[in-house]
Amino acid sequence: QVQLVESGGGLVQTGGSLRLSCVVSGRYFSHYGMGWFRQVPGKEREFVAGTNWSGGETDYADSVKGRFTISRVNDKNTVYLQMNSLKPEDTAVYYCAAQRGYNFAVVTTAYDYWGQGTQVTVSS
Repeated sequence: QVQLVESGGGLVQTGGSLRLSCVVSGRYFSHYGMGWFRQVPGKEREFVAGTNWSGGETDYADSVKGRFTISRVNDKNTVYLQMNSLKPEDTAVYYCAAQRGYNFAVVTTAYDYWGQGTQVTVSS
C-alpha cells in the first residue's frame, strides 16, 4: 500500500512562509503525478497545485499563483509546496495526493492515494 506523509504545517503570521513536504512510500514515485489540495470545514477539498512525474509541468489555482511553488525530488520520493506571502484565507488542512499515470489533474477523483493532511493556520 502506498503511503503519503505530509509535514511542515503550522501557525504563521500574514505575509510569512511555510514549506510543506510529502514523502511517498514505494518504488514508483516517479510514475505519479502529484497534487496539493486544501480543505476548510464545511467546504469541498480544492486544488492548490500539481506537477507531472518529472516536475516539468505544473499548474496552480488562481488564488495561489505567484505565491506558491510546487516541486519534487524523485530521488527522495518527495514533493514540496513552498508557500510565500501567506494570507489568512490560506488557512486550511493541506493534503498531498498521488495520481498513477505520470500526469496530474485538478479534481480529487483522479487521485489514487492521499496523505493524512497537515494544518496550516495563518493569523492576521
